[in-house]
Amino acid sequence: MITKINKNNRMKQLAVGLFSFLLPLSSFLLTSCTDWLDKDPEAIVAEDEAFKNFRNFQGYIEEIYSMIPDKEKVNYCTAWNFGDDAVHNPEGYAHMDHQVDLGNYRNWYFNNQCWLNGNSSSLWRNSWYCIRKCNMGIANIKSLVGTDEERDLLLGQMYFFRAWWHFELMCYFGGLPYIDEAFEASSIPELPRLSFQECADRCAEDFERAYDLLPIDWDETLAGMQTSGKNDLRVNKFMALCYLGKCYLWAGSPLMKEFEKTKNGGVAQLLGASSNGKTYDYDVEYCRKAAETLGRALDMVSKGTVKYKLAEYRYSNIYDHVMDENAESCYSDIFYTVKQSWKMPGSTEAIFRGVYPGTNSANWNCAKIFGPKVAGLVDHDNIIHHPTANLADQYGMANGQPIYLVQNGELVLNPASGWDPEHPYKDRDPRFYHDFVFDGFHYVLSTDALNDNQKKLEYCDLFTGGAMRDIDHASSTGYFIQKLVPHQCNQGDKWYDWDYAFQSYIPYMRLADIYLMYAEAQAAIATTAKDLKDRPVYCPSFSAVDAINALRDRVNSDDYPMEHVQANLMDTREHFLDEVRRERAVELSFEGFRWCDLQRWLLLTEPPYTMKYSHEFERLESAEWFKTHDPKDAKIGNFHREELITRNLDSRHYWFPLPDKDIYLYEGFPQNPGW
Repeated sequence: MITKINKNNRMKQLAVGLFSFLLPLSSFLLTSCTDWLDKDPEAIVAEDEAFKNFRNFQGYIEEIYSMIPDKEKVNYCTAWNFGDDAVHNPEGYAHMDHQVDLGNYRNWYFNNQCWLNGNSSSLWRNSWYCIRKCNMGIANIKSLVGTDEERDLLLGQMYFFRAWWHFELMCYFGGLPYIDEAFEASSIPELPRLSFQECADRCAEDFERAYDLLPIDWDETLAGMQTSGKNDLRVNKFMALCYLGKCYLWAGSPLMKEFEKTKNGGVAQLLGASSNGKTYDYDVEYCRKAAETLGRALDMVSKGTVKYKLAEYRYSNIYDHVMDENAESCYSDIFYTVKQSWKMPGSTEAIFRGVYPGTNSANWNCAKIFGPKVAGLVDHDNIIHHPTANLADQYGMANGQPIYLVQNGELVLNPASGWDPEHPYKDRDPRFYHDFVFDGFHYVLSTDALNDNQKKLEYCDLFTGGAMRDIDHASSTGYFIQKLVPHQCNQGDKWYDWDYAFQSYIPYMRLADIYLMYAEAQAAIATTAKDLKDRPVYCPSFSAVDAINALRDRVNSDDYPMEHVQANLMDTREHFLDEVRRERAVELSFEGFRWCDLQRWLLLTEPPYTMKYSHEFERLESAEWFKTHDPKDAKIGNFHREELITRNLDSRHYWFPLPDKDIYLYEGFPQNPGW
């Protein structure tokens, strides 16, 4: 809608591997788009062909699936974690996460390593293009010769995607014009910018339409039976319901409520340098809608109405992600698969994903950007995307207590945690051992192919001054992360080689997030501590506390116990919200949600979330000790934090700026405040 887009190459792409009956129509544009998009002559198809029957119409819709950005694989080395959770080594400073650290938000529309505007995936450009496709399809549904079921399936998908693309844009750019018409190509419609909440209301209408029209399971429809067993990636009733709940929760979040008060012509005014302590001030009406909607979704899960369920967290070796032989599903499979014939990750938990990323798609970039490049231990360019010590500190203790509490902008040690700075990795949340690589970790399991310098790095030297603390070639924070890509992706184990069929993908929405959003929405509308434990009519199986405990129960085991939310953390609504937010940081770590969470909670500009820091310490055990002992039991000395980066952000940084060329299109499309 806003920009002219050159789609000559992208329009030739099909949704590879998505549905077996697809026609080339998924890459066609209609003649009425001529002045909107540049295209090849062979890409033009008459409307009476594209929309005449279900097979052709579905082919037209398939291009929308193919244009969902794959955050991990935008270019050869990408960045998608903009919060306080991640850093790059210096050779990655051109990437968008570091530019956010500098406050240089304008860089997003020049940065081809950022999924907002990347070379091979672009949220901004793809959104407007796909929204127009939805509107053209909706306008032409009358041309369909088919059954009522086929009509509903087509309309349901288009309403869902019209809302989804708008919503994804809003999360980064705020309220926008809501485009619900395929305007004439000869002129630019001068639609006013809506506020976030106004735009969310329009998204909600479309998500509700999609919910009414779509099936729970495509395999149980006559049209879907043609591709039975291959329908997992198609949008369905449950997806629409979950996104409706998310839309309401975002609209009810503190940032959106505060900006709604200060809007002027749909565009929010500046908040000032500080959020003024409004982080717990939710819009109760929106959050009530969110709680009811997400509660209905969880009720469907508890009744077995839908196929989605929490993936199991049962490992015979948690460090190496070896699944227990008695487990039926695997948590790691949500994010990557190995030796499964390039199977699409997601396990039983992924709700909404893009299309199949393709054979060997991960091995050029994302399989090689999480580990140390010292002595070439991990192949490819010298770019490393690793976690901050901030993120490590979010992972609390096995007793259910956080290590730190935030008080007056400072991290204060929680005396109830039992955390010992001489044994900082002992008795931690089991997810820490799954997600993090820390000092003494057995990093390379097979050393036969390593040279002498590489063999010295079989076990991680992540103490201060260690071989893997080289800022240029290893970790500046004391950690690597292996949640999305296992540590075996190295030159010894070579899991990124062809024989291992390594495949990766980060889902946009998974079931754990529904539990987390439900708990937050319930807490937002609570007036007493008792409300946190009460189970509402619309979700008789879960209270807000139950929802968080369900996530902790799935990681609990005899070897790695994990206790429920403790009494001192649910004595007030605010304390429980703090714990829900910490649980989000842990459960959804490195999946690209942290910036949006800090943003909507009005915490982006607030300490301690503005500082990124490292953990510094002395190793007291010998190198030989780690060959026969668990690294979490190691005793260390002088453990402390050191500042790496302080982000000097102000209120304008709550939204990314719009491209300058677009705000000059017409007077009613103003820039975000402060830009």
